[in-house]
Amino acid sequence: MANYRVAVTGLGVVTPIGISVPNFWSALTAGKSGAGPITQFDATNHKVRFAAEVKDYNPEDYFDKKEARRFERFVQFSVVAAREAMKDCGLDVQKVGSENVGVYIGSGIGGLSVMEEQTQVLLEKGPDRVSALLIPRLIANMAPGQTSISLGLKGPNSCVVTACATGTHAIGDAFNIIRRGQAVAMLAGGTESAITPLGIAGFANMHALSRRNDSPMTASRPFSKDRDGFLMGEGAGVMMLEEYEHAKARGARIYGEVVGYGFTADAHHITAPAPEGEGAQRSMRMALKDAEMAPNEIEYVNAHGTSTELNDKLETIAMKHVFGEHAYKLAASSNKSMTGHLLGAAGGVEGVASLLSLHHQIAPPTINYSEKDPECDLDYVTEGARKMPISAVMSNSFGFGGHNATVIFRKA
Repeated sequence: MANYRVAVTGLGVVTPIGISVPNFWSALTAGKSGAGPITQFDATNHKVRFAAEVKDYNPEDYFDKKEARRFERFVQFSVVAAREAMKDCGLDVQKVGSENVGVYIGSGIGGLSVMEEQTQVLLEKGPDRVSALLIPRLIANMAPGQTSISLGLKGPNSCVVTACATGTHAIGDAFNIIRRGQAVAMLAGGTESAITPLGIAGFANMHALSRRNDSPMTASRPFSKDRDGFLMGEGAGVMMLEEYEHAKARGARIYGEVVGYGFTADAHHITAPAPEGEGAQRSMRMALKDAEMAPNEIEYVNAHGTSTELNDKLETIAMKHVFGEHAYKLAASSNKSMTGHLLGAAGGVEGVASLLSLHHQIAPPTINYSEKDPECDLDYVTEGARKMPISAVMSNSFGFGGHNATVIFRKA
């Protein structure tokens, strides 16, 4: 079986702290929070009235009026991020052949807003008034579908739906597609827009969200003892993966290589992680084995770091099991302290951040860390962005249903 090397040659993002990679990276390293009161609907009667929304986003800046009406928000984010990654990589699709370039972009939830909207239409006006576009706007795979249509990409096309592990699974699966020789290049990542009345109510009522309505910008505090839940975010993160020799031959800028992928199941509980982070441990070990790397070769971990009690504690425990004494020597930080939790898009955005960390040799901070937790005693980069030598980054994502995914990026 073929075993091609895989480079990353293009990046694109839509996030609560910046649309475009330069804006996102500048805000991330500055420790800027994307949180604020919810503006997409009236949240007055909700237990949680804040989120990390994508700001200053006008669909008609990116799409014509017809597309803006037809493309659900999560699909728009996917296409915008993918276009940036495509432009960034400079790949000539006609020269490579459109059938050799694919799209693997996931969404954890898909078109929740159109489901809510059209359910109301059904109840108030009857079945004949339900939009004929309900299903095409709703289904998660319209993110890679419309992205491929927009960019004319005819290669492998798929969508993974694994809750908060979605984006990382998509990157890992696309990595394997290129390794096997089934495509020359793949756009991969995740997209999400679930800041809706139903989305916020559902996560709030299961006690997953922080309830710091009086202080949204400090609500997401991963690894801090006083953490009380995550901050809901939205957006998309997409990267261009490309067969290494092909990228090198055309003189492409290479942000790094994807070298390892691990993915496991907890087989434990629908929302709670397995004891000792057992599934997360195996995911990290699988990625290290796949990369043929020793644990002490990782300098920085882009942690899942949700700001929930169980996740942060068990992810810390899992890292200690995997890295041993080296766990206390590596840096680990959570982008979610700033972007919020982007659910299915989290792994895509954090994958982009991981590659930027590698490219710029900077570990972004974990902001809002205010109280030391004896069970979370690693180096979470709480003093601000840190300039440091980084030759390899591990990015973790763990999702409801017991899904775990890990990717490793290394300097080319």
